[in-house]
Amino acid sequence: MTHVLIPLILVELWRDYFVKGKRNFPLHYVLIAGLAGLLPDIDILVYWLLNGFGSVGLHEVHRTFTHSLFFPLAFLILGFVFWRVRCGWLGRHKMELRCVFLIIAFGCFVHLLLDFLLCGFIMPFYPISEWAIGLNIFGGVLEGTLVSGLDAVILAAWLVHEEFKHKISGFF
Repeated sequence: MTHVLIPLILVELWRDYFVKGKRNFPLHYVLIAGLAGLLPDIDILVYWLLNGFGSVGLHEVHRTFTHSLFFPLAFLILGFVFWRVRCGWLGRHKMELRCVFLIIAFGCFVHLLLDFLLCGFIMPFYPISEWAIGLNIFGGVLEGTLVSGLDAVILAAWLVHEEFKHKISGFF
């Protein structure tokens, strides 16, 4: 949940406090940022698929390419490639393709940053180098209830912010 909540909250806070004209920055971008926070873990799905065809270890797939700086960089480059491209179905929602790619790059980068800081390691230059780095601040402590507790605190803080900023209790 933290991989969804942190980019979602960061983009929402950016939208609330720094964007002039909210119509130019629809809430769809906030949702995309949250979902993009999960995208680097798509390598777990790749592991499940490959493991069905043989004996591939999770360590051979997880936290390799999708956990390198090249993964968010690919979306960043796509954002610049599509800088002037207009897309019809995105336009209906007031979104721009370049912004979608830039927000995906941001969500992926936040995922890498969280993994680097909190639990485990990343290989920032994979496949060029298998050098791994991580502060692993919480180490193995984040297993079990502490993870759920941390996610609950982050979610509760965000909901309190949303209540004061947007009066979300009016929606219930």
